[in-house]
Formats: sequence, C-alpha cells, structure tokens
Amino acid sequence: MDVFKSVDMAVTGNVYEGGKVTSRSFWTPEGERKTVGIMLPGNYSFSTSTQEKMEITNGVVEYRLDPKDVWTKCPKGEHFMVPSNHTFEIRCTEISEYVCSYL
Repeated sequence: MDVFKSVDMAVTGNVYEGGKVTSRSFWTPEGERKTVGIMLPGNYSFSTSTQEKMEITNGVVEYRLDPKDVWTKCPKGEHFMVPSNHTFEIRCTEISEYVCSYL
C-alpha cells in the first residue's frame, strides 16, 4: 500500500541502533497498530512481543529468524512473518523502507 489514510500517528518516533533504524507508529481506523520506518545499511537484531508482518516498501533486506538459518532475501513488494516473543536478524546494503504490522 502506498498511502494510509485517516490514521492516528504518534509524534515521537522510535529510534534504534544509534539512529540507523527509525520508525513512526500509527493506528488505522480499525484500531490496527503499524509502524512505517527506514533502515540505513547495516546488520540489526530485533525482538518481538507479538507476531509481526514486515513488508518491504523500498530497497531489499535479508533476514533470518534463527542464527542457524541461511539469510533469505526480501525485496520491495514482498514480506516476511516473525513469530511473537522471538529475536530475528535483518540486514541491508542499501537504504530500505518497511511497514510493520502487529498481529
């Protein structure tokens, strides 16, 4: 989706990894919480509290849900799912943008 209409957005952003990953939380009219963000090139590790759907809206990332897994490419227009209460790794070699849905 290119545009989210009629949403409530948090003024304060989420800043991770010294500013290399930032996002803004918003809520849809249906009450769904999402974040829209940007990642600078780098390797990152994140933990979830709920199941998350990571949609890549610009650029390309690679992710793995387990350190033993091989890296999986996720380009613009695709998504991957992360289980709740889970730590995953994500990396990108170019500026990449995403929408994260909390399920």
